[in-house]
Amino acid sequence: MAYKTLLTVMTETEKAKAALAQMAMLADAQDAHAEALCLGVDRSQTGYYYAGANALILQETLARANAEADDLLSFAKDYLGKSGVRWSAENGVAQIADINRHVAHRARFSDLVVLPQPYGQDRTAEAEPIIEAAMFDGHAPALVVPEDVEPFSVPHTVLVGWNESVEAMRAIRRALPFLKQAELVRIVVIDPPRHGPDRSDPGGMLSQMLSRHGVKCEIDVLSKTMTRVSDILNRHAADTEADMIVMGAYGHSRFREAILGGATRNMLEQATVPVFLAH
Repeated sequence: MAYKTLLTVMTETEKAKAALAQMAMLADAQDAHAEALCLGVDRSQTGYYYAGANALILQETLARANAEADDLLSFAKDYLGKSGVRWSAENGVAQIADINRHVAHRARFSDLVVLPQPYGQDRTAEAEPIIEAAMFDGHAPALVVPEDVEPFSVPHTVLVGWNESVEAMRAIRRALPFLKQAELVRIVVIDPPRHGPDRSDPGGMLSQMLSRHGVKCEIDVLSKTMTRVSDILNRHAADTEADMIVMGAYGHSRFREAILGGATRNMLEQATVPVFLAH
């Protein structure tokens, strides 16, 4: 079992480099096909301009978006052409309000979508909707890559955030190709429930399931010594020198996480290693 179709979505060159490099590395390691969708984004809101200006503004923004798409395509072709992997790249223009549809259509036919971290300095407005479109509308898992990490071909140590949720189990099943390749998978359970069928052996059933796939597992039961779960996972990833974190995405609604925060949003902001997400 392996990922055979990898996709990345590029809307700017600089922030897309880490994801592009990671995709090429994985394509080489898993004998997969790497695809780059290069989108020039029309970020104009023509309904808010004074009368008579709409056509001029629209023409200018579309011309700029087309030029950006051409530059992105040229960059992707140059990079992937030198990588030695099987690849394809295409460009197009999308309005920011309609970008979900373009991304979801391509993600639906991909095994894994590799994307840059959506939050941070100089991030564009479409970065977060692209990740959500891949997972929610394209039903594909996403590997979110921070800007300054070295790409890996095979993860040596993987942290799995386990809270017995449907989202976490779906992410684990989608991440099996990585988990089977890893030297060690650490199942991280934070403050396990005191009541329930697994109270005496938190993570034990999951460990048994994964071991039958040939995955070498250890269970780390941690206390919630920090306010945010994402902070605990990030600290444990640093302490154990993990290459990747696997976790379920958006256990709460996207609206609630956008307003109040949540483990997914916090992780996407603070992660220092690639994060594998599925919903």
